[in-house]
Amino acid sequence: MRGSAVAAALVGVAMAVAPAAASASPNIIGGTQVSSAPWGAQIYWNSGGSEFDGFECSGTIIAAQWVVTAHHCQSSSGMHVKIGNVNFDQGTNVAVDRQYTSPNGDIALLHLATAVQTSYMPLASADPPTGSTNQIYGWGRTLNQSPPASVLRTANVRVTGRSTDAYGGRAIASQGVNGAAWHGDSGGPEVYNGAEVGVASTAGNSGSNTHGTQNYASIASSRSWIRSTTGV
Repeated sequence: MRGSAVAAALVGVAMAVAPAAASASPNIIGGTQVSSAPWGAQIYWNSGGSEFDGFECSGTIIAAQWVVTAHHCQSSSGMHVKIGNVNFDQGTNVAVDRQYTSPNGDIALLHLATAVQTSYMPLASADPPTGSTNQIYGWGRTLNQSPPASVLRTANVRVTGRSTDAYGGRAIASQGVNGAAWHGDSGGPEVYNGAEVGVASTAGNSGSNTHGTQNYASIASSRSWIRSTTGV
C-alpha cells in the first residue's frame, strides 16, 4: 500500500492526506504474493494518473457490473479497470461508465460498461471484532517509493479498534502482523471470515514497517447505500 510517515490516503501510487499519521494510497509492505484473486480489480485513470500507465488504486469486484474502491481513487478524467489477472498491469480492460460516492466516508462504487463473469467478493454487514486477524490485499508499493507490486499481495493485520477514514467516515483501525498497507493499496479490501469489511483509506508508515497501521473505511457503515445503489 502507499503511505508516508504522516497518515495519508492510499491512492494510485499515493493516498489522500489524513490527520495524525496516515497516508492514502497504500501498497502492501511485506506480506506474500497471491496466486489467484478472481474478484481483484486494478484501478486506472484515463488521464492524469501515475507514471505506471495511470494505475492509481486497488479495488474489488462485487457484482457483474460493480467494483468497490475508495472515494479518493475517483477521477473526473474517466476511469477503467483491469481484471482477471493478479499480475500488475495485465488483464482485461473494462471501461467505467459511472461513478458513485458514498455519503458515509471514503468508499466509491464504479459501474462497469460491460458485465464480467467471475467470482465476486461478498460484503460484510458488520465491522470485524477488535483483536481479530484480517487480511488486506493490494498492488501498492512494497517499499518506500518503489513501483507498484508486480503481483497482488496480501498480509495479515490485527484489528485495534475503530477510527476515521480520509473523509471522516467510520473506519477499521489495524496494525500489521506480517505486512502493512502503503501507497497504491488504496481502495483495496480488508477481509474477515471471507467477506470484505473495509476499503483501504489511509496508512501510517515510514515506508518499510511491516507492523505499520492503517485505517480502512467501514463497509458496514455504507452497506445500505451500497445495496440501494447496486442491488447487492
